[in-house]
Amino acid sequence: MENTKSKEHIEKHFTGSDLIRDVVIGMSDGLTVPFALAAGLSGSVSATNVVVIAGIAEIAAGSIAMGLGGYLAARTDREHYASELERERREIVEVPEREKEEVAEILRSWGLREPDINSAVEAISENPDRWVDFMMKHELGLEEPEPKRARNSSLTIGLSYIVGGLIPLSPYMFIHQSRTALMTSVIATLIALFFFGYVKGRFTGSKPFKSAWQTTLVGGLAAGIAFFVAKIIS
Repeated sequence: MENTKSKEHIEKHFTGSDLIRDVVIGMSDGLTVPFALAAGLSGSVSATNVVVIAGIAEIAAGSIAMGLGGYLAARTDREHYASELERERREIVEVPEREKEEVAEILRSWGLREPDINSAVEAISENPDRWVDFMMKHELGLEEPEPKRARNSSLTIGLSYIVGGLIPLSPYMFIHQSRTALMTSVIATLIALFFFGYVKGRFTGSKPFKSAWQTTLVGGLAAGIAFFVAKIIS
């Protein structure tokens, strides 16, 4: 007799998309903006300690600003969800027939037959909570945000920005020749972008090496443009 456990179908889905998105936002900005600032300053000042001080100040300000932006964005998503949820609850009471027709339209778009649609609409609409949940997910495409999403998002983005920013800045902390520190910073930033892209690809299910090269190319291009802008200004 065959082992039935060997035939069990186990699905594995990645469920940390919000976390990965926050890390990507924080790390990508952290790798490019401080790099551009440090690289731009290294061409106009000889003392690397000036670059380090300016870079640390930028990382501190940038991480706070990015974290605050993530917090406000997550709070806005939650407030939007709450507003739409209240509207749907009100509409199934005030205009139930119109809401039932909207359910039917969604089911028709899925290819259900009309007799099946009628029975499904009645089954869904007999429970107000299930009805509202159906409308939120399938009419509006909204999922309830996690209660701690705003706090977690701000911390993740802010900390990722700090980690990303310290990578291009660290050579200036140990190398006192600005040109050598700049070349080392470029290499460290490109390696970090490649590694970051590879890890991102592993977590998101895409091809890791493809993700690594794309991240390196896009991030390197962004850092290069930012460097030239900083060079022109300085």
